[in-house]
Amino acid sequence: MGSQNGAAATHALLWFIVVCQCVSTLGCGPHYEFAIEEFCLAKFRLDMEELDQGHWCSWEDTVELYGELTNCTYLVARRLDCFWPNRLVDEFFIRVHKHYFHDCSLSGRLLEDPPNRILGPFIVVPILVTLLMTALVVWRSKRSEGIV
Repeated sequence: MGSQNGAAATHALLWFIVVCQCVSTLGCGPHYEFAIEEFCLAKFRLDMEELDQGHWCSWEDTVELYGELTNCTYLVARRLDCFWPNRLVDEFFIRVHKHYFHDCSLSGRLLEDPPNRILGPFIVVPILVTLLMTALVVWRSKRSEGIV
């Protein structure tokens, strides 16, 4: 009988924790969302406008701005006694990514061709080897002496 009471108490405690987490997340709804839009996103938007749009996919150029945005959402959550991270933060960052980083590769770098000094040998060497091997085969086929 005692083990049933202990299991029931544990079960009730787990439900209490889950409900508290849900209430704290739900309690942050419109106030938290408004605060991160007005304080955090407004500053991030200004910082990104100062940065040339061609550099938005460069992690080196945006890592500091992105870190400040993340910290801002955390500080606002703490100030409003909200759980962090939460569903609203996830949705917020998805919107930020869709707007600012939708054309970026997964590695975070801009995709571009390597310089000609690097690309050139990778093109020229196989062509020269092909021509050399063709000339060697033709030359060997014309020399019929020594074939056993």
